[in-house]
Amino acid sequence: MTSQTTTAGPGHQPRKPDRSNGPDTPETPHSPDSPDGLQAGLKNRHLSMIAIGGVIGAGLFVGSSAGIAAAGPAILLSYALVGLMVVFVMRMLGEMAVARPSSGSFSAYADQALGRWAGFSIGWLYWFFWVVVLAVEATAGAKILEGWVPGVPQWAWALIVMVVLTATNLVSVGSYGEFEFWFAGIKVVAIGAFVVVGLLAVFGVLPGSDNPGAGFAHLTDTGGFFPNGPGAILTGVLMVVFSFMGSEIVTLAAGESENPQRAVQKATNSVIWRIAVFYLGSIFVVLTLLPWNDASIVKDGSYVAALNSIGIPHAGQVMNVIVLTAVLSCLNSGLYTASRMAFSLGGRGDAPKAFARTNKRGVPQAAILSSVVFGFVAVFFNYQWPDTVFQFLLNSSGAVALFVWLVICFTQLRMRGMILRESPEKLVVRMWLFPYLTWATIAMISFILVYMLTDDSGREQVLLSLLVAAVVVAISLVREARNRKDRTAAETPANT
Repeated sequence: MTSQTTTAGPGHQPRKPDRSNGPDTPETPHSPDSPDGLQAGLKNRHLSMIAIGGVIGAGLFVGSSAGIAAAGPAILLSYALVGLMVVFVMRMLGEMAVARPSSGSFSAYADQALGRWAGFSIGWLYWFFWVVVLAVEATAGAKILEGWVPGVPQWAWALIVMVVLTATNLVSVGSYGEFEFWFAGIKVVAIGAFVVVGLLAVFGVLPGSDNPGAGFAHLTDTGGFFPNGPGAILTGVLMVVFSFMGSEIVTLAAGESENPQRAVQKATNSVIWRIAVFYLGSIFVVLTLLPWNDASIVKDGSYVAALNSIGIPHAGQVMNVIVLTAVLSCLNSGLYTASRMAFSLGGRGDAPKAFARTNKRGVPQAAILSSVVFGFVAVFFNYQWPDTVFQFLLNSSGAVALFVWLVICFTQLRMRGMILRESPEKLVVRMWLFPYLTWATIAMISFILVYMLTDDSGREQVLLSLLVAAVVVAISLVREARNRKDRTAAETPANT
């Protein structure tokens, strides 16, 4: 089977494979197996696990304790609100991705529906977000590994994990998929086991345990369900919203599968239970096993504290292994995602043409290597200037997730009509209550951005992210104006 990745609109027709150097040329603009050069190397099991694991980031394991401390049991409502918003965004993205599978996903759709400036801007912002994430995750993994093997410096561990996963991505898309299958599988099994064991403990039926069971008393017996007031729900939203970033990766990866439409449709339809089980289920277990203000939640982390409370031995080390797996999974997917977005930008003329070239294995080497180079630079900044340069990179990419979701919403508003006019039979997945829920989602995301301006750390993230976004949009508009001028000059007959 060949990849079914497509892009449409002016200037988006797939180029024909370049055979000028013969069939054995090690690198050509496009593979003979696919119109865009990518290979259909991801199997159904890969995509299923990418979809499931995509919503389980390291932030769920290490970031939930701060949200619990801020909102108490009401953090469940924070997770539910953000989860509902992500369900809506994924439904919109699924509608477009099933109708028009593309390795550029929402960036390509924004290009088609909103204009060249939109696809260029959100594509580069998304790429920027993920190369910064590479540095964050490499450093997080290095800290864990240094704790196990203190003789190896932290920077060396960061280098090792990035080199290994870069090599994995360079081998083939199937290699990425296989690694991600096992990384995500470990996360899924760990969360599933945590929820099951935790619920058994809650009801006092955990085998081999003398714990009588906490029941649901901890949800209300320490200051009530809203110990810090209903307003803390919004504070919790700010703390948990970014842990959901990554759910959209499956729509990029689907373009390298044998049946992109089926893969995206399945991922879109299953996002509700994934969020319900992995986020709401696991946080619910933590809050029922321990009082929300238990000091161990912040000190040890919410999951370790919960496991310790029911006598699970070596809970800290077990969770370190799981967190390391989540970190490596995020690093692996981050490199894949950044490279495919760079590949798509290159194919549309919004990045160097070399980014759109693939080798005989269908791997966009230049896009991968360029992305990882910037990741290495960000790692260097993290070690050299962690409180200045790297903090700027973190803050300036902090709100990009919300920008991406906003663009997806506005794109879907326009794309629905385009699909209905051109190929209505492909509108298999539909956003519910269109356009009302789309506008409601836009309002929710906009409200979060405005509310972030009232929070000290959130304000800096929004303002710096807006600054970077404004610079990228300005660059895209200048490029577009220059290209329009060049086209006009070329079309105007020379004066004689």
